[in-house]
Amino acid sequence: MKIFVLAPQENWICDRISEEWHQNNPEVRCDNPHEADVLWLLAGWCWNHIKPDILSTKKVVLTVHHIVPDKFTDQKHEEFVIRDRYVNAYHVPNKKTALLVRQLTQKPIFIVPYWYDKTKWEEENLLEARQSLGLSKNKFIVGSFQRDTEGGTGLPKLEKGPDIFCETLKILREEIDETVHVLLGGWRRSYVMNELQSLGIEYTLNELADLKTLKKMYAACDLYIVSSRHEGGPQAIFEAASMKVPIISRDVGIASEILSPYSIFDLPKQICLPTKESIETNYKNVQMFEISHHKEKYLNMFKAIGEL
Repeated sequence: MKIFVLAPQENWICDRISEEWHQNNPEVRCDNPHEADVLWLLAGWCWNHIKPDILSTKKVVLTVHHIVPDKFTDQKHEEFVIRDRYVNAYHVPNKKTALLVRQLTQKPIFIVPYWYDKTKWEEENLLEARQSLGLSKNKFIVGSFQRDTEGGTGLPKLEKGPDIFCETLKILREEIDETVHVLLGGWRRSYVMNELQSLGIEYTLNELADLKTLKKMYAACDLYIVSSRHEGGPQAIFEAASMKVPIISRDVGIASEILSPYSIFDLPKQICLPTKESIETNYKNVQMFEISHHKEKYLNMFKAIGEL
């Protein structure tokens, strides 16, 4: 079986997923859609980059990472219906997304969570990481490494919850003695930066950090916050859990399958710092998603799709 992966080439998470897939599954790699048995449309929004005559003669699986109901316009629904004609099955990373996709199609839906590569996300020393990044050792550092501003508008990307993130920070600042300092990663962070400035909360931005720097950013955190309203993963849950970084999250995406119940809160209404026990639980739970063995679930999915 040969699998062609359609990645967006945006230098973002789907491209990293594609790269890690190829590195760990060279025996099924296929770089030419004409020669593939299965077309994996990992970036479903780029589906029309492959010609209809190829799509119609191959087994096609399309990944729906997440759906934002408020943004699912009539136009997007029409596009989904048109694309659905070429799709044999759907892949989703969590049950919440599966429920939304089921309302749109009768095609088979495979629920297979994302993976992570433990060789890339190993625990590091907090003080050494802060020194490397030029951060204070005395401040309470809160991390957020995702884009959460609508492109070019300065408006919040509400599904990512930047407004919830800032409201949570306000409460944290009131409840802890240390000075809160926010460590931001990713691009399109202008909404959060503007809000932090108005709140008088200091921040540091590493806009497009490489993997080595990103690991140190996680390691430097006293707390990582996932404030999203809708998610496929997010990858931050895998990465923080694997590095034993204290993390709290809303109940989105994969959170309930990895994080301790004492790490999941209805932010900003409920906030509690993670305990050592919950951090260890997160670390233990995330091991089952390590790519060296979790990839078998993907291979089984592709085999089943090839037999449809």
